Amino acid sequence: MLDALCDFPLKILLINQAFHPDVAATAQQLTDLAVDLAKNGHDVTVLAGRRGYAEPHPVFFASETYQGVKIIRVWPFTLGRKYRFARILDAVCLNLSFALRLLWFSHFDVMVVMTTPPLVAWIASFFAKTRKARFVYWVMDINPDEAIEAGWLRKDSFAAKALEKVSKWVLKKSDAIVVLDRFMQERLVAKGADAERMTVIPPWSHNEDLATIPHEKNPFRKKYGLDRKFVVMYSGNHSICHPLDTLLGAALALKDDPSVLFVFIGGGERVQDVTRFKDRNGLSNILQLPYQARQDMKFSLSGADIHVVIMGGPYVGIVHPCKIYGILMIGRPFLYIGPRTSPIGEMILREGLGYQVEHGDKERVVEGIRNLRSLEEFQKIQIQRRSQKLAAEKFSRDVLSPQLIKAVIG
Repeated sequence: MLDALCDFPLKILLINQAFHPDVAATAQQLTDLAVDLAKNGHDVTVLAGRRGYAEPHPVFFASETYQGVKIIRVWPFTLGRKYRFARILDAVCLNLSFALRLLWFSHFDVMVVMTTPPLVAWIASFFAKTRKARFVYWVMDINPDEAIEAGWLRKDSFAAKALEKVSKWVLKKSDAIVVLDRFMQERLVAKGADAERMTVIPPWSHNEDLATIPHEKNPFRKKYGLDRKFVVMYSGNHSICHPLDTLLGAALALKDDPSVLFVFIGGGERVQDVTRFKDRNGLSNILQLPYQARQDMKFSLSGADIHVVIMGGPYVGIVHPCKIYGILMIGRPFLYIGPRTSPIGEMILREGLGYQVEHGDKERVVEGIRNLRSLEEFQKIQIQRRSQKLAAEKFSRDVLSPQLIKAVIG
């Protein structure tokens, strides 16, 4: 149990597009923080959207209480995530909904705001100032940097320059800034953020929901007929920040090996890329599944023989691949496709876990899959123990949540 980190209860407002029971990574992290703050005796309210983050969008209750946390959800205008214009319009409408709902709130001692939808932190910073609340900016990704790298905005465009000014405004007005890795920290310091007000806290693994399930006892493997397959799994957001081309190239190269199956789990705009690649090449060695419920993730993640983590080079310091922490907790071997100079690249060098491959080198991905497949049982057990030890000692909720609570309450 977390010890109390404050001598008196605070009234705290948390704001993000997604929250429990949504399975998006930011929803899971914020849910854990909210519950832990409530367990420490604080009065916690969450403002979120009513529709789920991933398609198809589930609809949640307008208000409810979850483990002592009051949840208030606004109704966004939702066109979906398939088209860029629709996503922009959705974000604008959700920001307006948040702004209107904030008008009805009374005083809060602390406001913690994440980065979805874009601009919500800018809107919330004005309310924090007028209500004399401590303003904490929990940075999960950085814009307009992400939009520029993705080709959605030109760097010299009016929109990009306006968003950059907004970003710098929020950084300047924040009483505390929490980032996920040193690369994010360096990028924000270059934008003018005060390093003294910044704390680096990576996302944590959800230890209480994860357990390593042996293949022979795993209902996930039985449900999808995986018992005689060597499963290479990519589980998470199919985002433009995580290019899947090299992994798909490896699937094509191994199409004649019926014992190897590539399983893609999750949502995002690149789900259709996987589907089109699979159909165009007539691949029977690719299985696509939607996001799994949080309580079922121990089965899906344990269902893999190896996991794949992907990080697009231009996005280092802009986004953070949170999926690695659940993989460490499960303890399966993993293959990392991405630059060596990155959070996971550095972790592989430091800890001696994982197999790193640069983008475009599908031959080395195939080689890595074959090498990891040839591991002896005692080697797999060693990897599992070392991975779980690392997750427990450095990346667990018990270790990191108190650090985040300290940064929140000041």
